[in-house]
Amino acid sequence: MNDNSIGVQAFHQRELDAGRFLLQRCGDCGRHVYYPRECCPHCGGTALEWKTPGGLGTVHAVTTVRRKPADGGDLNVSLVDLDEGVRLMTRIENLAPEAVRIGLRVQARVQVKDGRGLVLFDAIEGAAA
Repeated sequence: MNDNSIGVQAFHQRELDAGRFLLQRCGDCGRHVYYPRECCPHCGGTALEWKTPGGLGTVHAVTTVRRKPADGGDLNVSLVDLDEGVRLMTRIENLAPEAVRIGLRVQARVQVKDGRGLVLFDAIEGAAA
């Protein structure tokens, strides 16, 4: 599942733009990789395959970016550890910024806006790690 005519970043963004969130998994060491790369940062292998993740994760860290209401109001910026073992920077969308907590269990989804896909997360109600 890869188009060798474009780079891994372009392929990843094209899949996001189509509403699909993919991770790479190294065929040599079996570990997942995110953000997309040409070779595995764990073992140096080049047998990276695209896989659909389960999408579940846990908030590792969170901060609130303060903005004027006219600019869209406050928003959270979070680091989420996916169950596959990778960490990504994102936002938790279905909670007020001040309600997002470390240890909160979340579910990934792709939001496509103006043709560009972005991985966001929603808190899983009642679930905390």
